[in-house]
Order: sequence, then C-alpha cells, then structure tokens
Amino acid sequence: MEYTGERVIPKLMNPRNGMLIEHIARYEFAKSFCTGRVLDIACGSGYGSEVLLADNPKKISELVGIDIDHEAIAYAKKHYHCDKTSYYIDDALNKNLHKIYGTFDTIISFETIEHFEGDEQFVENLYKLLKPNGTLIISTPFGRGKNHPCSSPFHVYQYTEEEFIEVLKPFKQLTMYHQIDTKIEIPKENQKYYLMVAVCRKS
Repeated sequence: MEYTGERVIPKLMNPRNGMLIEHIARYEFAKSFCTGRVLDIACGSGYGSEVLLADNPKKISELVGIDIDHEAIAYAKKHYHCDKTSYYIDDALNKNLHKIYGTFDTIISFETIEHFEGDEQFVENLYKLLKPNGTLIISTPFGRGKNHPCSSPFHVYQYTEEEFIEVLKPFKQLTMYHQIDTKIEIPKENQKYYLMVAVCRKS
C-alpha cells in the first residue's frame, strides 16, 4: 500500500509525523466511549483497531472496519487482524449498510464526511447503524463553509461548526469537542483549533 499523504499508514510514516500523532490522539479519545460492538467506518489501513483494542479488550466485543478501498482493506486484514476484528469493502453511502452489517453500540467516523457529496445520506446511514443509546464519534476539519472551494484536493466539503452541527441534526444529543495537536477538549475562549470532534448519542 502506497503512502500518498492522505491516508494514515503508521508503518510507512515517521512516528513523529504530526498528522499521525493527531490521528492516533483521536482514536485514544474515542477509546473511552467504545463499548460492545464497534464500527470504524472508512477505517483506511485499519491502524485504529490496534489503538482501540490496546488496554481496552473487555469493553469491545467486536470491531468492524469498513472502507471503500480494496487495497486499504487488504492491508488492514494483513496488518491489523485479530480475533475481534473483521474488515469489509463497502461504500459509506450504501443505504443498506444496516441490513448487511447489523447495528452497533459505538461508531467511529474520522475525517470521512468531507470526502464526498451526500453528507445527509451518510449521517442517515450512521443513525440507522447505531443502536438506541449508542454513541457516534465523528470528526471533520474546520472550514470556511460548504459553499467555498476546498483547499484540499481530497475534500468535497469544508464545514463551519454550524454546518457540521446542522448535518448531524438527527442526533438530538451532541457534545462538540475541538482539537489542536493532541489536545481534544470542550472549546475554550480565545483558543484556536483546527478540527471538530462531535460525540453524538442516539435517543
């Protein structure tokens, strides 16, 4: 699997790489919310499984990774397979995901929603995939707004915080965190952040 600068592949990256450190920090943050059956949607190379299961084996009964990229899933199966993990090739916008894979206690979606048109369909899929009282941890970078062109060639949308909250409106319980470097916290006044992490609960 080739490192292009967009997907995180720890085994091919310098351990001091800022993007790698920040991504791992998000999985460490998500770990405290993970229980039962867990879905990592758009899991990429699968490295998140290793982070989530480390020192946390009893809380997670099963960890499912889904990604649209055949090469990424093959890599995940080779490098991050264990008894609790399974990886599948599928489209995050597939309306039948909940029928194919069932429902989950926890869903993780890091830096996915900005990559394609159809964000409302994606959120609807996440809602259907989540069990009642389940938790979704979803992140996206701060942007100037969906109507502005994206600076990243990999992104279709860039969200303001208001737009991100709006697209997550099916979830009535939402707590917004912001990230700067490895710090993920309830936003503080006069502190600059570059990424939003929403923790949503399905009623």
